[in-house]
Amino acid sequence: MAPRRVLEVRSGDQDTQKWRVPLREDVFESFIAHAGDTAHKVFADGSLFNPFLFRKFFDPADAFPLWEFDSEVLLKAVRTASNSSVDWQETDTEYILRAELPSTKKCEVEIAGEKGKVVEISGQWRGRESESMDWKAGRWWEHGYVRCIELPEDANWKKIEAYIDDENLLQIKIPKNNSDSNALQTSAVEPKESEFV
Repeated sequence: MAPRRVLEVRSGDQDTQKWRVPLREDVFESFIAHAGDTAHKVFADGSLFNPFLFRKFFDPADAFPLWEFDSEVLLKAVRTASNSSVDWQETDTEYILRAELPSTKKCEVEIAGEKGKVVEISGQWRGRESESMDWKAGRWWEHGYVRCIELPEDANWKKIEAYIDDENLLQIKIPKNNSDSNALQTSAVEPKESEFV
């Protein structure tokens, strides 16, 4: 079993428009018809990066408010239709996203948007070196992948953690703001040991 690799979660340039060329449905269908095996794996049914993940076309570069939906309802169609490689859950203290990544050269997790409102998961495919310095400004889907997710209001974006397990399983943990205040309140009301003496 491969060790867990910690990903650096970078604060972006606050420019959520850096994926400047939108991926339209007709363009995607044309692209996928002529794309190679890697592209088919990246954009396959059940992939986090599939534009039809939610059974309606969404440009993966558009921020999607995943956290506003019940995970069972949201991904039910995907789970019954295919082996979904995406899962997410909410606990009292955090949000957790798990997604299987395609075989890629690299994966980046970046926080962008005003006050850290968007998580961008992106990467380049192996063997698809871009001639341009900023492949995200051109036809980015020919060189890599992206999925933008809008964070919930109570997300503490400054403490997001991202990991890759077994070389291809991405896990992102997003603490809730109230989890910090709950921990502080609990420690504040606990009596000190000397008070019992």
